[in-house]
Amino acid sequence: MMESLILNKTEISGLVVERTAKRMKQCFQKMLKDAGTDITVDQWVIIHELHRNNTLSQFEIAKLTFKDAPTVTRIIDLLCKKGLTKRQANKEDRRKFDIILTKKGTRKIEEVQPIVQAFRQQAWANISERKMNQLVETLDLVFKNLEE
Repeated sequence: MMESLILNKTEISGLVVERTAKRMKQCFQKMLKDAGTDITVDQWVIIHELHRNNTLSQFEIAKLTFKDAPTVTRIIDLLCKKGLTKRQANKEDRRKFDIILTKKGTRKIEEVQPIVQAFRQQAWANISERKMNQLVETLDLVFKNLEE
């Protein structure tokens, strides 16, 4: 009987995490669209990492954003077409490319940052600092439990 109860809580908690992540992404995407930013959440994640790290390889971007290589390649292609990023030959290995944020990409970061702040305020409204710390701690533990 107790085992059944635990299983149900486990199933429910997994569903709650998944649906919350999807709702957050949908809400943020709507805010980006409504503001006319012409970027997606996935594009934002990549230019944000480039902004934080200056220059990254596609492999490093994939690792930092938890996206597969083909997805990262496709997103970078779109970001390059929009003039937000560019590929640059790696100085140590000319067969590889580094991805860098352009000046236009930096301006896009500045444009989107207030939207990010508004999204976070909406998402985290009515959550105490203590509960937020517990949430982060719990999700970090789940993440570590699933490390390869």
